[in-house]
Amino acid sequence: MGFIWSLVVGGVIGWLGGLIVGKDVPGGIIGNIIAGFVGAWLGTLIFGNWGPNVADFAIIPAIIGAVALVFILSLIMRTFRKAR
Repeated sequence: MGFIWSLVVGGVIGWLGGLIVGKDVPGGIIGNIIAGFVGAWLGTLIFGNWGPNVADFAIIPAIIGAVALVFILSLIMRTFRKAR
Protein backbone atom coordinates (compact mmCIF):
# COMPACT_ATOMS: atom_id res chain seq x y z
CA MET A 1 0.00 0.00 0.00
CA GLY A 2 2.94 2.34 0.67
CA PHE A 3 4.14 2.05 -2.93
CA ILE A 4 0.72 2.99 -4.32
CA TRP A 5 0.53 5.93 -1.91
CA SER A 6 3.97 7.09 -3.13
CA LEU A 7 2.76 6.90 -6.74
CA VAL A 8 -0.34 8.95 -5.92
CA VAL A 9 1.62 11.61 -4.02
CA GLY A 10 4.28 11.73 -6.76
CA GLY A 11 1.55 12.17 -9.38
CA VAL A 12 -0.07 15.00 -7.43
CA ILE A 13 3.30 16.73 -6.98
CA GLY A 14 4.01 16.45 -10.71
CA TRP A 15 0.52 17.73 -11.53
CA LEU A 16 0.95 20.69 -9.17
CA GLY A 17 4.31 21.47 -10.77
CA GLY A 18 2.69 21.56 -14.21
CA LEU A 19 -0.23 23.59 -12.90
CA ILE A 20 2.03 26.23 -11.35
CA VAL A 21 4.18 26.53 -14.49
CA GLY A 22 1.12 26.46 -16.73
CA LYS A 23 2.44 23.65 -18.94
CA ASP A 24 1.34 20.05 -19.24
CA VAL A 25 3.85 17.37 -18.44
CA PRO A 26 4.40 15.10 -21.46
CA GLY A 27 3.15 11.58 -20.85
CA GLY A 28 -0.04 12.29 -18.93
CA ILE A 29 -0.42 10.52 -15.60
CA ILE A 30 2.82 8.56 -15.97
CA GLY A 31 4.65 11.78 -16.84
CA ASN A 32 3.19 13.47 -13.75
CA ILE A 33 4.35 10.61 -11.54
CA ILE A 34 7.85 10.72 -13.03
CA ALA A 35 7.97 14.52 -12.75
CA GLY A 36 6.85 14.21 -9.12
CA PHE A 37 9.53 11.67 -8.24
CA VAL A 38 12.32 13.45 -10.12
CA GLY A 39 11.14 16.84 -8.86
CA ALA A 40 11.09 15.55 -5.28
CA TRP A 41 14.60 14.21 -5.68
CA LEU A 42 15.80 17.46 -7.25
CA GLY A 43 14.07 19.65 -4.66
CA THR A 44 15.39 17.62 -1.74
CA LEU A 45 18.88 17.65 -3.24
CA ILE A 46 18.88 21.45 -3.61
CA PHE A 47 16.76 22.59 -0.65
CA GLY A 48 17.07 19.73 1.81
CA ASN A 49 14.41 17.72 3.59
CA TRP A 50 12.22 20.24 5.42
CA GLY A 51 8.54 20.96 5.72
CA PRO A 52 5.69 18.50 5.98
CA ASN A 53 6.32 14.93 4.85
CA VAL A 54 3.75 12.78 3.07
CA ALA A 55 4.68 9.29 1.85
CA ASP A 56 8.38 10.12 2.47
CA PHE A 57 8.16 13.22 0.24
CA ALA A 58 9.12 16.58 1.76
CA ILE A 59 6.21 18.40 0.12
CA ILE A 60 7.52 21.96 -0.23
CA PRO A 61 10.96 21.11 -1.71
CA ALA A 62 9.29 18.45 -3.89
CA ILE A 63 6.83 20.94 -5.38
CA ILE A 64 9.60 23.50 -5.96
CA GLY A 65 11.71 20.81 -7.63
CA ALA A 66 8.77 19.69 -9.79
CA VAL A 67 8.13 23.28 -10.86
CA ALA A 68 11.80 23.65 -11.86
CA LEU A 69 11.73 20.32 -13.70
CA VAL A 70 8.54 21.11 -15.62
CA PHE A 71 9.88 24.55 -16.52
CA ILE A 72 13.14 23.08 -17.84
CA LEU A 73 11.26 20.36 -19.75
CA SER A 74 8.98 22.97 -21.34
CA LEU A 75 12.01 24.96 -22.51
CA ILE A 76 13.62 21.85 -23.98
CA MET A 77 10.41 20.76 -25.70
CA ARG A 78 9.93 24.27 -27.16
CA THR A 79 13.51 24.19 -28.52
CA PHE A 80 12.93 20.84 -30.21
CA ARG A 81 9.66 22.04 -31.74
CA LYS A 82 11.36 25.14 -33.19
CA ALA A 83 14.21 23.05 -34.60
CA ARG A 84 11.86 21.12 -36.89
